Amino acid sequence: MKHTHRFPVVLAAEDDAGGRMLLQEVFEAAGAKVDLRLVADGQELLDYLHRREPWTEARSPNLILLDLNMPGMDGREALREIKSHHELRSIPVVVLTTSRAEEDIADAYAQGANIYIPKPDSFDELVGAVKILCEFWFKVCALPETVER
Repeated sequence: MKHTHRFPVVLAAEDDAGGRMLLQEVFEAAGAKVDLRLVADGQELLDYLHRREPWTEARSPNLILLDLNMPGMDGREALREIKSHHELRSIPVVVLTTSRAEEDIADAYAQGANIYIPKPDSFDELVGAVKILCEFWFKVCALPETVER
């Protein structure tokens, strides 16, 4: 059954509590009309995507923001899992991370990331990146309908 909701869901995996708070502030400052959902690591991301407790009623995301360097299941492992699962692989994944390492960039694209964004150094630059990201994914692109399972 397809559900229509007012705002697209952006699911962001960020291990740092300050980083999660910063993402909330950035999306607000960008004027992004999204339902931002935050998880702390790759395992929690997969729990959300597979509707495991406490996420049994969670809406399917229209876009995933993924940090690479997280304790436990990191973003690399989570990306491989998402892109290997037939019901999840069509969800666009944007890697948003501090790493500018060429091997991380190449590996993320090889594993199926749609975009790789090194985190900008300033708040204003991050706000600008989020504005462009939301404009591109939610106004320019045609995305598949999310189906609630």
